[in-house]
Amino acid sequence: MKPINFKGANTLFAKNQSKYKPLPALTIEGKEGYVISCWRLSFKERLKVLFFGRVWLRLMSFNKPLTPSFMSTSKTDCIL
Repeated sequence: MKPINFKGANTLFAKNQSKYKPLPALTIEGKEGYVISCWRLSFKERLKVLFFGRVWLRLMSFNKPLTPSFMSTSKTDCIL
């Protein structure tokens, strides 16, 4: 999977950090502080999702409490 830029993205995380890949995102300020990103699957990944129906998610918490996470195939599910 690869993070991709999308209409409405207003932030680029890790822009000049060689240790990480840049992450285009839409940040929405407020009590919850939403960060929304979009990812493109390769053809092989699409087939694996089609046949096995699983997506794995790895989050870096830096040994702090984990923040709530949500995944969807629809942008409208993410933007409240």
